Amino acid sequence: MLLSIGALIIELHPLRFSTVQALTLIVEAALLLVSGATTNNAIDDRNSSVREILEEQIRASRYPGIQYVVTDSAGVVFEYDGGMADIAHGAPMTPGTTMMAYSMTKTYTAVAVLQLIERGQVNLDDSVTAYLDYVPYGRALTVRSLLAQMSGIPNPIPLRWAHAAEIHASFSEDAALRRVLSENPELKFPPGTRYAYSNISYWLLGKVVEKVSGRRFPSYMADNIFGPLGLSPQEAAFTIVGGGAHAKGYLKKYSWLNIFKGFLVDESLIGDYEGSWLSIRDHYLNGPAFGGLIATARAVARFLRDQLREHSVLLSPATTKLFYAQQRTISGEPVPMTLGWHIGDLSGTPYYYKEGGGGGFHSEMRLYPSRHIGTVIMVNETSSSCTDTQDELDAEFVR
Repeated sequence: MLLSIGALIIELHPLRFSTVQALTLIVEAALLLVSGATTNNAIDDRNSSVREILEEQIRASRYPGIQYVVTDSAGVVFEYDGGMADIAHGAPMTPGTTMMAYSMTKTYTAVAVLQLIERGQVNLDDSVTAYLDYVPYGRALTVRSLLAQMSGIPNPIPLRWAHAAEIHASFSEDAALRRVLSENPELKFPPGTRYAYSNISYWLLGKVVEKVSGRRFPSYMADNIFGPLGLSPQEAAFTIVGGGAHAKGYLKKYSWLNIFKGFLVDESLIGDYEGSWLSIRDHYLNGPAFGGLIATARAVARFLRDQLREHSVLLSPATTKLFYAQQRTISGEPVPMTLGWHIGDLSGTPYYYKEGGGGGFHSEMRLYPSRHIGTVIMVNETSSSCTDTQDELDAEFVR
């Protein structure tokens, strides 16, 4: 074939190419073909290895179902959907199956706040009381300290901060928040002095978004985050999609979480045993801004892809730079947070991440700036972390 290419070159350009020149072109073409074949074989080998790791998780019953997506700025690099979304009904996990994202929501909430900062409607170093006069923590609590998890606000176990889907229409988020604030009225340390995680911090940020925008938080997110990303309500929203497109969440039958579930989860959310798994009934978190996102891994990958691009559709370049700047305490000590991302490291490769976990689901999304890729894993099981699984999978793509 290569000789015929050379003959064709000479035939088409008899005056321009000598035999030596033609042979040179043949050699270069051969090298390109070999290089391309080698690259394709390496990608195929890598993808096969990653797929085998994922399928072993299902065979070993570590998770009922998994979604895992790797993306770069141009599109999906690798995607896997396997296992079961609903064991009792034999429904498989598909690319269109939604799951609870839980605390991964917080990064999206941070984007919403940064949009309002970009528009001049919120000041990063304003006291939160400038927007929410009922907050009991004093004027030293700033928007920045909430975003960077340096607020000093307590972080009680939030597993009971959820309600059954059946009562969602009549549920009062505002009453639930006021109750939590009344039960946790004092700071654990002065804002800005150190890092300590708090779900309440991001619940309050959601209320800042509502106060400033004049809209309910889910509505603001639909028009300002999901819409610009081209995501439909069936892909990313704060409501459970019907028609069996939402996965059931599960606990392992033989796990510590199952043994102590009565102390951790409202009994109204406990479903039936399905083989070696205990199902968790459909539910919503009491505060959407700290963990209420319901999405597919594909939808999360769309967000990651936007963040990998030179120009985000969500934030200006200046605000994007602010978004990824590592934060410091008021004494100048760095903390493992930006204004919405945690900072991690995989075998010397730094990444930004946000993990989420709760009743029946676990997930984590990551951005590897030096490798120009993002990854997300979502599973419908909450007894164990999926972080070590993601470490093993991501290592195949960041080498």
